[in-house]
Amino acid sequence: MAPDVLFVYGPLQFPEVLFALLGRVPSLIPAQAPGWRATALPNHVYPGLITAIATASGCLITDLSPQEWRLLDAFEDPLYDLHQLALSNGHHGWAYVCGPETEILPAPWSSDEFTQRHLASYVDRCTSWRHRYASHRG
Repeated sequence: MAPDVLFVYGPLQFPEVLFALLGRVPSLIPAQAPGWRATALPNHVYPGLITAIATASGCLITDLSPQEWRLLDAFEDPLYDLHQLALSNGHHGWAYVCGPETEILPAPWSSDEFTQRHLASYVDRCTSWRHRYASHRG
């Protein structure tokens, strides 16, 4: 059974990215995860989620199909593990978080910088990835 709620904090919170990957934009509900921080990763434009004395802001996606969960699992970098997090609204959500061996940068990840510098090329990359994924799946 697929998890029912996904907490996204990086590129997956952008409708353009979700459309490129899923072919639709699921509903996005603003959410926060206390005790976590989205941090910059070396040589990546997307962040990692780590435990911290902070609160990560992002969105909840509550209506992913089992096929969409499989697609996102295939898309996510192997440096992530799927974990259930407590959210500030008292509910729980699943999130892709960094494993303990992941190299991180001290700076937080900036959604503004991502939007200005990387969003368009990231959407193109996601579109290409989805086409390759679909062709391998038959």
